[in-house]
Amino acid sequence: MQARYKLALIASLLCTLLSGCITARVEETKDAATGISKEEHIVVLARSHVTGNETEINFVQCVTDKLAGGSGKLNIVPAGEFADALFPWFEPRTSPKTIEALPQLLERPGVKEQIEARNIRYIIWVRGDTDQTNSGGGMSCAVGPGGGGCFGLAWWEDTAAYKAAIWDLENGTKSGSVSANVTGTSAVPAVIVPVPLIARTRAAACKGLAKQLKIFLNDE
Repeated sequence: MQARYKLALIASLLCTLLSGCITARVEETKDAATGISKEEHIVVLARSHVTGNETEINFVQCVTDKLAGGSGKLNIVPAGEFADALFPWFEPRTSPKTIEALPQLLERPGVKEQIEARNIRYIIWVRGDTDQTNSGGGMSCAVGPGGGGCFGLAWWEDTAAYKAAIWDLENGTKSGSVSANVTGTSAVPAVIVPVPLIARTRAAACKGLAKQLKIFLNDE
């Protein structure tokens, strides 16, 4: 009973600490005026050609889903449909790397027509990743004649850093960018039974990025 009490106390304390240890920063840079009508659409793509870790497909889908729902929701053209319709111009190796390359791409046969047919106003390029930046502690588990259990405390720190660049297809300009940086500490305390306490940094980054993108595009 005493061990269970200690476990509950540790878990309670760590839950409180972890909720306070998650820090989030969302910022935007606006280079041009924005706005979007109820008939216009956007497409969200991963900047997968960047050297290093590729943006997680699940994260891009998370941002897309949140942009399509809730207050200020936006009309979305699925990334797969967009890439198929404009094949091969938005494949990782052939997609435009800068906004300056966009006018030339729009001059290619069928590209502008496909975009206009879907009434796409903005392309949102998302890049970034979630990395473990620190860790510590330890845990040992053993089984004896009287039973078994684990004792100790393991912890780690994750940083989710993502940036979305917004291209305006109507004006052929970069409208600006939105970034989300979230740091959180997760832990697994154990007094007989391990209790995972997870800081969901990537989910927090997705929510923060999508919320700010809605404000950015709706020009609020």
